[in-house]
Amino acid sequence: MPLSPLDRRTLLAGLAATPLAAALASASEPAQARVRTQAHIVIAGSGAGGIAIANRLARGLEGARITIIDGREQHFYQPGWTLLAGGIWPADRAALGNNGRYHPRGIEWVKDFVAEFDPTANTVVTRGGQRIRYDFLVVATGLQLNYKAIEGMDEAALGQNGLASVYASPESAASTWKLIDAFRKTGGRAVMTAPNTPMKCAGAPVKVTFLLDDRMREVGTRERAQISYRTGGAALFGVDVYHQDIGRRFEARGIEHHLQQRLTGIDIGAKRATFTGPGPEGAKSTVDYDFIHVVPPMSAPDAVRNSDLSWKEGPFAGGGWLEVNRETLQHRRFPNVFGIGDINGTPRGKTAATVKGGAPIVAGHLIRAIQNQAPDQQFNGYTSCPLITRVGSALLVEFDHDGNLVPSLPFIDPLQDSFFAWTMKVHLLKPAYVAVLRGRA
Repeated sequence: MPLSPLDRRTLLAGLAATPLAAALASASEPAQARVRTQAHIVIAGSGAGGIAIANRLARGLEGARITIIDGREQHFYQPGWTLLAGGIWPADRAALGNNGRYHPRGIEWVKDFVAEFDPTANTVVTRGGQRIRYDFLVVATGLQLNYKAIEGMDEAALGQNGLASVYASPESAASTWKLIDAFRKTGGRAVMTAPNTPMKCAGAPVKVTFLLDDRMREVGTRERAQISYRTGGAALFGVDVYHQDIGRRFEARGIEHHLQQRLTGIDIGAKRATFTGPGPEGAKSTVDYDFIHVVPPMSAPDAVRNSDLSWKEGPFAGGGWLEVNRETLQHRRFPNVFGIGDINGTPRGKTAATVKGGAPIVAGHLIRAIQNQAPDQQFNGYTSCPLITRVGSALLVEFDHDGNLVPSLPFIDPLQDSFFAWTMKVHLLKPAYVAVLRGRA
């Protein structure tokens, strides 16, 4: 799509304010004085949050012992999985190589998973049986995909027989595109789903729905398909203005949408899905499909959920999410514990952008805790989601803990999709993400 001179000027001006530019600018900031300590800091998880914190602590501390516990060897750029599912990126573009290449020098990497947290004893236990004591703990485990909570669901069947899910793995995301490509040639009944739980990248199911619609329009087969979107939640998106906006866009494109309809069962062979309405005795209904996009219920990993670290009451208790103060990201009952990323039981913020905003807060507050100093910053819960509406266009969605819009680019209308937001999503945010990993953004 050629750009007019005005478009080019707007794009170039906007680049200066993007996370990528901020990342590059911060890379040249003068180094701060390092804090001397012999503290042992354990980081449970080697995703975006865990690695970003490790790099920031390695630069901010001298003499500390930093241990990362995570059995995953490979690192993937998960925000790119919707681009794989839409046929926009090739399958290998979301791969970032071995996790170790992003770890700071001198840390210890225990290639195992935490099976038990004992914050009273300042100890974690790995699946392999290691007991590891800590002075400070950063919980960065991410969340748990509960496909098994859907009766009849089989992850091994993803990518076959019309069964898709962008969340399971990069391979599953890539196979979603193959299924979409096949479906757009034949048409039929497409069922798009979302759970009634908090989830990582809450906009992903909507993006995949928009991309399916747009990809069919590209080849002139949209009239052959019936597309319905069924979410277990009470809204299409957690921020009301976007709930309303997405609803209008769905109606304009002929996409049916149903609220408080959660996927509770699936017959893969018969291509039939079962949905359950609200309440403990919710009414059940069945829907036949030719293509279905499954988004599983999500929760904290069992190790956190079953520990003293999880919320015990309130809206986050059911999912076992980490009990942190939403402004400081410090645990509310165990002050030597901090949380980063998807695991946190906070109103919003299961996106890479939230990690970017939260990582300097967590690292700074942990360093202050080492010095017996109180937290001095507040995190507003910044969450960002470039919400793809069609190939070549996206909404730049930005909001805080309370669902208030917090646009960072004054020339971008947060309710108007644009080529600029698309460019950010497709071309700029991956290098910015790597800068976040390295603690430079």
